[in-house]
Amino acid sequence: MTRTYEEFPGVEWVEGAGQFIRVIEERCSGCANCVKVCLADCYEISGKKARIRDLDRCMECASCWYVCPEDAIAFSWPPGGTGFRTDWG
Repeated sequence: MTRTYEEFPGVEWVEGAGQFIRVIEERCSGCANCVKVCLADCYEISGKKARIRDLDRCMECASCWYVCPEDAIAFSWPPGGTGFRTDWG
């Protein structure tokens, strides 16, 4: 099944299974870099820690993983069938 959203023209989400991103709470400093960089609004700060709000719109760009100074984002690429396609290649 493929999903699209009006605010992300040219992007199609491809269904997959399982949670492919998690926040390692012991490492998270609550800097909110993941919240700021995520275009899909997947994160929130709660109790001074980043938490996954919702991964339904995650584009798997891994920006959160790149900007986390504490290596608190565990990003495991799904084995296949999950991700997004764009009109841009």
